[in-house]
Amino acid sequence: MTTAIHSTRVLTISTISFTVCFAVWTIFAIIGVKIKEELGLNETQFGLLVAMPILTGSLIRLVLGIWTDQIGGRIMLVSVMLASAASTYLLTVVDTYALYLLAALGVGIAGGGFSVGVAYISKFYSKEKQGTALGIFGMGNIGSAVTKIFAPIVMVAYGWHAVAQIWAAVMVAMAVVFWFTTEDDPQMQERRRSGAKPEPFMSQLAPLKNIQVWRFSLYYFFVFGAFVALALWLPRYLTGAYQLDIATAGLIAACYSIPASVFRIVGGILSDKYGARRVMYWTFIASVICTFLLSYPATDYVVHGIHSDISFTLSIGLVPFIVLIFILGFFMSLGKAAVFKHIPVYYPNHVGAVGGIVGMIGGLGGFILPIVFGALNDLVGVWTSCFMLLFLIVSASLLWMHYAIRQLEREQHPELMKAQYFPEAAQDPQFNASVQATQKRRNGAKNVGKKPQ
Repeated sequence: MTTAIHSTRVLTISTISFTVCFAVWTIFAIIGVKIKEELGLNETQFGLLVAMPILTGSLIRLVLGIWTDQIGGRIMLVSVMLASAASTYLLTVVDTYALYLLAALGVGIAGGGFSVGVAYISKFYSKEKQGTALGIFGMGNIGSAVTKIFAPIVMVAYGWHAVAQIWAAVMVAMAVVFWFTTEDDPQMQERRRSGAKPEPFMSQLAPLKNIQVWRFSLYYFFVFGAFVALALWLPRYLTGAYQLDIATAGLIAACYSIPASVFRIVGGILSDKYGARRVMYWTFIASVICTFLLSYPATDYVVHGIHSDISFTLSIGLVPFIVLIFILGFFMSLGKAAVFKHIPVYYPNHVGAVGGIVGMIGGLGGFILPIVFGALNDLVGVWTSCFMLLFLIVSASLLWMHYAIRQLEREQHPELMKAQYFPEAAQDPQFNASVQATQKRRNGAKNVGKKPQ
């Protein structure tokens, strides 16, 4: 009972801490506009400044995840919060573009809090409950909506400097609360009692040779990277495609961010109950449908009728767009939880490294995709081109996942390859020869290392 209470407390405080980290990580979505005006930046300079925190928060995740496995998540998360708080406050005292870029890199450290939290939290729960626990922790993505809703209010009343100072102060306060209300994970406590040394840094990288890790990374590139990208891109998309004012567009973008964060806990629960693989199928199939519909550009048609031409237009109106984007965000949230349900199950001793690389690739999606969205607008000249790209990414993810699962099923259940399961191939000599060769190869692999009878 006591252990369960400790685990719940640690999970609650960690989730709040990650929410604060995510709020700071996306702070440039609001204050970046004012900084652009003050420095007179062009679009390229502005884009680079806004992208800096996303880039840092992505690249640093692998290293932070491994360090978490080595020295513990408690000290690592506190270090992340204090470092990013200092950088956020630094924004209010610098006055050159170069120094703003440097400070923005430091702000991005907050984004690395996710890989620290995943490696830390997973050690407090059994495999049967890790999906739910990590889903609750990942709900901290809602920090993006917190910034979009409250930062403009503070900025209008007191200026953007106040936003940076308040967000930095909250981060420091949260670091103090976290330190005094949490404890080291059970594995770290046991290691300190026994005096065992942590696994070397390079050894922790060994699982990254497995193609499965990179397959999980592609999944996360879509469910998380595209989520971050759309959270940043939607205000621009809505003002351009639907001619909304920036306040309304920002509110709709915040409404997208909330379900794409809150329902992550549902994804964790469903992954524990039905399996992460099934939840990933739901996510990808629903996302393929949504992105396909969202990809359809507004098009005018003219039908040459008997008496006269008949013209009509097919397009996604604002209300259907909001409904589709909400559904897409919901299934993305399920997928984010499902991806990280896989990691502690397949790699229980390398959660930091594997979770770090998966989180890094996902975070890079949030950095790369908005840039590609803009380039597609220039090249294709169609607003929906961003969803065309997402349709291709999620379709590739679904096909690769299905192929990998079918391959695994054939290896675990070779009887499925027998001719009676494929009546149309029963008389095919080439098929039968292939089955026999596969079975012979498997039998040879099973006998390797066995002593002769």
